[in-house]
Amino acid sequence: MKGIFRRNSVPKHGLYLGMVPELATARNGATPLVFDHDLDTLPGAGRRMTVAELAGHVAGLAGRLWAAGVRPGEHIAIHKTANFDVWVLASAAERIGAIPVLLSPALDGATVGALLGRLDRPHLLTDLAKLDALADVPLRMLTARVILVSGDRPDTTSLAGLAGSPRVEPVFRGLDEPAMITHTSGTTGLPKLVVHTPRTMRVRLRPQRWLLALVRNRETVAIHISFVHSRMFAAMALALSKGMPVLLVNKPDPGDVADFFLQHRPGLIEALPNSFMAWEGLTDDPRLPFASVKYFSSTFDAIHPRTISRLLRSSRRRAPLFFQIYGQSEVGPAVGRPYLLRSAHRSDGRCVGYSLPGCAKVRVVSRDGKRPSETNPGFIEVRWDGLAKAYHAEQERYDANMHDGWWRTGDVGYRTRLGCLHMLDREVDMISGVHSSLEIEDVVLSKLAELVELVLVLGPDAEPVPVICTEGDQPLDRERWRSAVAQFPRLADPIQIPRAELPRTATLKVQRVELSRRLRQRMAEQ
Repeated sequence: MKGIFRRNSVPKHGLYLGMVPELATARNGATPLVFDHDLDTLPGAGRRMTVAELAGHVAGLAGRLWAAGVRPGEHIAIHKTANFDVWVLASAAERIGAIPVLLSPALDGATVGALLGRLDRPHLLTDLAKLDALADVPLRMLTARVILVSGDRPDTTSLAGLAGSPRVEPVFRGLDEPAMITHTSGTTGLPKLVVHTPRTMRVRLRPQRWLLALVRNRETVAIHISFVHSRMFAAMALALSKGMPVLLVNKPDPGDVADFFLQHRPGLIEALPNSFMAWEGLTDDPRLPFASVKYFSSTFDAIHPRTISRLLRSSRRRAPLFFQIYGQSEVGPAVGRPYLLRSAHRSDGRCVGYSLPGCAKVRVVSRDGKRPSETNPGFIEVRWDGLAKAYHAEQERYDANMHDGWWRTGDVGYRTRLGCLHMLDREVDMISGVHSSLEIEDVVLSKLAELVELVLVLGPDAEPVPVICTEGDQPLDRERWRSAVAQFPRLADPIQIPRAELPRTATLKVQRVELSRRLRQRMAEQ
């Protein structure tokens, strides 16, 4: 089959997911991994294992998938309850040359069915809970077979029943062949299936290596990223390659996180911006759950300066550092910047960073023929060899974003004279007459500590409407609000909702378009 071959050594210049733990074992097989949850697929594994044991589990599950009928070059959609075993299963599938397609557990049945339809009858690897949620999806028509990670159902294959299957030799696909498919956040509609190759996945490790170069000691790394996100695979590859002990966080509740960190004391935390924002309250915990953290790292989305400042102040390490990387699923990490304790509170949250040597190139192009500037932001575009290669089954949609080799991100902004990229808004979220919704959110959040979320959306009359959530859903002090927003007279009165009602993507981003739609519907019904 084209692009598939076996060999005794891992091809250079590519990241082969199924080999990551095995290669790490060759360096230090005793490196520990600790979980805050049990692994559904490996119920007897416990919550602690070495990287050598992890490598054994990946190889063992690869043998089971082969016995289930999964073959090189075939798609295997993984859609199950959130758990680190998603990473293990995807690595096992890639090890035998199959193409794991990672579908978020947050997707509804109709969306999962639509994405399966794009994949030309893939294998579906799922669990009983998700299988029940797909009861209205015609799986017999859309999939080649359904494989259950545990339990039994008619017309399915039980992965548990294949324990002890013979192991198979690794299968390496070509450097530019599909190796993994993730999906976009779906903030503007049906998610797109993003194709990653061994070459693009390896290239994307370059910017993170700059961060790891700053880490002088062997720190314990805590990772809390969606298990279906491409960043999860990069984070694990980097941590294991450096022999760093890893803590895998699946329970996002601040109380659970605090207990886990107090027990295991991470020195580096990798998480998405909205996770850090949800954990802000822990900075006031007298037990100091972040005391041991020297490095905080956040990727892909911009993060509010208030969150950064509070986290850095909560560390008891000398000169703690917060490193932000801006990018997206299609481009990987594009630019980055550090924040220091003494200056984080004064930082401009719209400055998302600078290009790193040997990494992505970024430019801002005009939207209207005029030079991009702070008052006239342009389209942010990225170019490098880490760009995803396609949208599966939607090549025309992918090509529409390419402009002479530059990928248009959908964000708008400008660059300063010193080269800092400022990201002001998503183009689709821009509100007429508002310079930057994100900038307003930064300013107001810095003034009102009681706010845990603030999202500016388009109202029914095209006005900017602040949707707010408070700590513990307490009533908003309207006088404090008016004082905080005095410099933004165009804002409508705030709408307060419980934090749990915010529509979110798999990476916890607020779905602004959907929130705006719900808001207009709510106002129309009043």
